[in-house]
Amino acid sequence: MNVANGIPSLYRNGQRAEIIWTGEDIEKFIATALELERPQLADGIRLAALTGLRRADLVTLEWEHIGETAIRKRALKTSRKKRQFVTIPIVPALRALLDELRTRKRDAGVSTVLVNSFGEPWSADGFGGSFNRVRDQAQVVHINPDTEARSAKHLHDLRGTFCTQLLADYGLSDDEAAGIMGWSLEKVSSIRRVYVDDAALIGSLAKRMSAPGK
Repeated sequence: MNVANGIPSLYRNGQRAEIIWTGEDIEKFIATALELERPQLADGIRLAALTGLRRADLVTLEWEHIGETAIRKRALKTSRKKRQFVTIPIVPALRALLDELRTRKRDAGVSTVLVNSFGEPWSADGFGGSFNRVRDQAQVVHINPDTEARSAKHLHDLRGTFCTQLLADYGLSDDEAAGIMGWSLEKVSSIRRVYVDDAALIGSLAKRMSAPGK
């Protein structure tokens, strides 16, 4: 007998691959964080968007994990009961951000890339709670295209933003992006269809329709 039978699900859609933070969302968040005098949260969202790291890995990322060409860190989340390494290529935009983050005031002995307003490492819950408060103040939401229902975008959805950059900006294949993200090919393909292929198609149509004589 299934004792949970008939109990409604609290979270029906665990698949959020189609939800990402847009450039406009990120700009709104950063502007709000600065208005609230929380620049450390602006640092956090910028790093999340350029690395795709999960919250736990974001706040525990240390300078020793930063190499010449890549970030390499043992992920805190297990996959198939094993802790996997995440390897993230360091592109120029990420290198510039890391150089900037090295200048942040931090307590002696603190080696994390991100620090809070006291110059100390963030806890995962502390960062997540502060992040959500800025997000809510900035009114960053996802609107379901079918139902028009509004829901808050999550920190985790920035992984989709990073995946989109890998596909659209750097021209990686689905296989290559899946390897970096630790995602299935199906999940990466979903991101490509929604945010890369459709955008390219619309851009192509607009260009053709704007041609002389049209």
